[in-house]
Amino acid sequence: MLDLRPVGYVIGLTVMALGLAMVLPLFVDIAEGRGHWHVFAQSAIMTMLVGGLVAGACRNGVGEGLTIRQTFLLTTGVWVVLPLFGALPFMLGATELGLTDAVFEAMSGLTTTGSTVITGLDTLPKGILLWRGIMQWLGGVGIIVVAMVFLPELRVGGMQIFRAEAFDTMGKILPRATEIASRISVIYLGMTIACMMAYILTGMTPFDATVHAMTTVSTGGMANYDASFGALHKSAEYVAVVFMILAALPFVRFVQLTAGTAKPLFSDPQVRGFFTTILCIVGILTAWQFFQRAHFTEETFREVLFNVVSIITGTGYASEDYMLWGPFAVSIFFFIGLIGGCAGSTSCSVKIFRYQLLFASIRVQLARIRAPHGMFTPRYAGQRVGDDVLNSVMSFFVFFTVSLGLIAVLLGLTGLDFTTSISGAATALGNIGPGLGDTIGPSGNFATLNDTAKWILTAAMLIGRLELLAVYAIFTVSFWRI
Repeated sequence: MLDLRPVGYVIGLTVMALGLAMVLPLFVDIAEGRGHWHVFAQSAIMTMLVGGLVAGACRNGVGEGLTIRQTFLLTTGVWVVLPLFGALPFMLGATELGLTDAVFEAMSGLTTTGSTVITGLDTLPKGILLWRGIMQWLGGVGIIVVAMVFLPELRVGGMQIFRAEAFDTMGKILPRATEIASRISVIYLGMTIACMMAYILTGMTPFDATVHAMTTVSTGGMANYDASFGALHKSAEYVAVVFMILAALPFVRFVQLTAGTAKPLFSDPQVRGFFTTILCIVGILTAWQFFQRAHFTEETFREVLFNVVSIITGTGYASEDYMLWGPFAVSIFFFIGLIGGCAGSTSCSVKIFRYQLLFASIRVQLARIRAPHGMFTPRYAGQRVGDDVLNSVMSFFVFFTVSLGLIAVLLGLTGLDFTTSISGAATALGNIGPGLGDTIGPSGNFATLNDTAKWILTAAMLIGRLELLAVYAIFTVSFWRI
């Protein structure tokens, strides 16, 4: 029989940690003096109490490591449970959101999607704004650990190609997770502080700089203003571009860089492919804007660069409504959201390496057609790619495409129009943030959607953040078979 105690113990500890994080916005609210501190006091007490009770009750079942089935349940369970407690401040606070909206906002935060149902961000208590940033920051570092430890071990979506990369410990999952998390956390924190200081130099207040640094490095995209980056100094957009790109690179390369080895960063095919893609898309859209406006300015280049990087990394900031750039540009933004950044980063969506493996497989198949008796093998980073990796990647593409279509159909059945349905499905499953159209586009939000659509999107954000197969696996009969 499957022992759930180790899973419950770890989930209980993470819930306690989430409750402890609520203390920070509590102090911010006290300092602001708007009388909302009790919201975080109540939420923190409830969260830490429940988490402590669950961890205490399951402590006697903790062993040296987790089985594969327990790891699947833990990976999904953490992202199911944490948003439920993360939603408490939204339901008890100045926003007074209902259960549906509160869970949607919390899931969007912890999965670093960045979609929001809250309007009037400019006037919200600072504690609530900080809480949104904290959730995204925690979700960002959490997904790096999941992508580097759990998904490669579970052989999800071709992630096994990165198994144990740059780390010598091949023991149990939990000890290895602790080692990797400690190294990553230091780099992640350092990057956040650097981003915050850079924002301050652009004229941001320390509070705005702190929150936006959290949501930039996590590629989450939740801003403190309804106008997102449109309300901030234009120089802040260049800072955001730099740190969004850094956060979308494999963090294992930063670990190697701090150890004095820079070559893996520059030789990584993911990194080269990521930069090449950005340069091509920015070049195409800049040229498009030049022909549309018949002149070129620094502002044109900056707006294209900022919004392209924001969408391709899944951050979801917006500096202006790119829906006004014309159908061609809108189509480009839809598809680049389905590209994503590098594996092992805070970025989202399909990921660059899967497209590279897909194209490598296609090239091999075409070569086999031309020379049926030849021996051709797909390669990645100079290494032969096994059939298990290719099959896993192909399975991911199939599940992603089918899931995208199914979610869009379900959203359409709730009464949403085609553009809102298909872009809503894409932005939730890819954890991108804004969709397309007047309702959920860069100048709108998700507040006006019906509750059924919001729950569908909430589930899609969870599924997409955990690379689909990690969630789908637990719904198979064979998973629960003794």
